[in-house]
Amino acid sequence: MKHQQQPIYRKIVVKVGTNVITGKNGQLDLKILGSLTTQIAELQKQGIQIILVSSGAVGAGRSVVKLSGTLAPVAARQVLASTGQIKLISTYNDLFLQHGLITAQILVTKGDFRDRQHYLNMQTCFTSLLQQNIIPVVNENDAVSVTELMFTDNDELSGLIASMMDVEGYIILSHVDGLFDLKTGNGAIISEIDPSTKHFHQYINPGKSEFGRGGMLTKCHIAQKLSRLGITVHIANGRTPGILLSILNGEKTGTKFLAQKPTHGPKRWIANSEGLEKGAVTINKGAEEALVGDERANSLLPVGIESVDGRFLKGDIIKVCSTDGAAIGYGMAQYSSEKALQVMGKNGQKPLIHYDYLYIIS
Repeated sequence: MKHQQQPIYRKIVVKVGTNVITGKNGQLDLKILGSLTTQIAELQKQGIQIILVSSGAVGAGRSVVKLSGTLAPVAARQVLASTGQIKLISTYNDLFLQHGLITAQILVTKGDFRDRQHYLNMQTCFTSLLQQNIIPVVNENDAVSVTELMFTDNDELSGLIASMMDVEGYIILSHVDGLFDLKTGNGAIISEIDPSTKHFHQYINPGKSEFGRGGMLTKCHIAQKLSRLGITVHIANGRTPGILLSILNGEKTGTKFLAQKPTHGPKRWIANSEGLEKGAVTINKGAEEALVGDERANSLLPVGIESVDGRFLKGDIIKVCSTDGAAIGYGMAQYSSEKALQVMGKNGQKPLIHYDYLYIIS
């Protein structure tokens, strides 16, 4: 009797792109959705906890509603997303029910990740669903997400959830097989990428629309950030038969971003807080060298602060900038902007950001 290989992860986030689960006509592809839900059900039977982040509401809405009159693009998207979301989740619900699984729907906006208490409430919700063997199906709340409230794409949303839920593996299912080595000319798939890799343009064909919202460049930057936090990321073709089972069996398929030593707790929340900060501080060269240097971990002391921008309270996320305005990192303030202005530039003061709550951008 053949010994079944143990899955390489026990908890994963799977992100499915619109172009994976919809056909050329924009309708939901029930064959692909059936295959993916069957694979997820099989993995869950093996004891793996799975959170599914699925795009496709707007596409599904196009098959439900024929828009009449003149609607602004944002309004049209809201109508299609809100009507299509019902079709999308009911399709998942029906397919998972065939395997005896219950589905939960969670719709989120970027603002839900801004507040620490809100973040912890979400974390509790996901944890409780997984404990009950329920499959959470997550999507951006496109009905209310406009402009600054929008995620770059569901890649960003699923990356935030992967970080929040301390998963071991994050799988992005796209319509391509992975990243290709364009330098060699033979177009071979790059099977592994080290977290220190930069300049992802060399792996992406600029002739394709891969630089826009949710393009391959976005996927690479999110994958790199998560790999630095200790999460292994896979980019693979969601239309390949049995793709999730292959990845969880440790087979070489798609592109794998190798993980560094894991980072846990508040630091993960802070690492994903770019654009969600309530204020900023500018620090001098000495403080910058102390924070960025690899010798030892340092907290941000007021003596190194040159200016304080915006209003923030204890517990808020703030951005740390160099004198030229570049972002050095993000951290959780130990006291308010008012107090920070009072102690700025002074010695012997309590750190504004303790090392345990400071994330430095490499």
